Amino acid sequence: MTQDAAPQDTFISHLVELRTRLLRAVLAVLGVFVVLFIYPGPSTIYDLLAQPMLASLPEGTRMIATGVITPFMVPIKVTMLAAFVLALPVVLYQAWAFVAPGLYKHEQRLALPLIASSTLLFLLGMAFCYFVVFRTVFHFIANFAPQSITPAPDIEAYLSFVMTMFVAFGVTFEVPIAVILLVKSGMITVEKLRASRGYVIVGAFVIAAVVTPPDVLSQFMLAVPLCLLFEVGVLVASALKKREAQPDDDADSSDDIATRHD
Repeated sequence: MTQDAAPQDTFISHLVELRTRLLRAVLAVLGVFVVLFIYPGPSTIYDLLAQPMLASLPEGTRMIATGVITPFMVPIKVTMLAAFVLALPVVLYQAWAFVAPGLYKHEQRLALPLIASSTLLFLLGMAFCYFVVFRTVFHFIANFAPQSITPAPDIEAYLSFVMTMFVAFGVTFEVPIAVILLVKSGMITVEKLRASRGYVIVGAFVIAAVVTPPDVLSQFMLAVPLCLLFEVGVLVASALKKREAQPDDDADSSDDIATRHD
């Protein structure tokens, strides 16, 4: 009776712990959302997000809203997205705190830097997309459009486009982390990664063609960082492997010295 009850109690305690961690993560996002809703407000946050598009439109042109409640719902969605991004460190910490007790000490030492670096890289990908890609691509499209057309993008379509691009560039900037994990887990070696560099370049341009708009400029601006970040991941993974090999070399040297003294 006691042996059967012990696993059940452990399972229930894990469920309670998971519920607590999820609740704290949700409360963190909601707390940031309430603050952003009060100041600076959903409208201001959406205007900031729309600035790259507005800067490329003809003077006096604005974006449009075709839905009845779209002018209300889209800024709310953007504010919720901003709240999630700002609360992301808290969300990831709660995930880390839930899984950490089941990890070995060396896994805990590796996991925390990976979580921090992956968060930073994802945010850097979003920032690169906003400050570089959006301004370049929107100006290119505006200049390419015929003079007989007056662009008036729908705000809901714009939000969908922005979300897709943010996720695409955020995930792209995670490539070094993925490469390091593959090498650390032993699934692939640094030498094989270097040998498959050509396939990676082709795959980068294929992925860019699928997830970005059908213009060469945006595809190029996603594929090139993907290839460069792959190289960064290979360099970091190679450096980590060399650092891991050093203690073994030192141990072998110590054994040789001890053998000579004997």
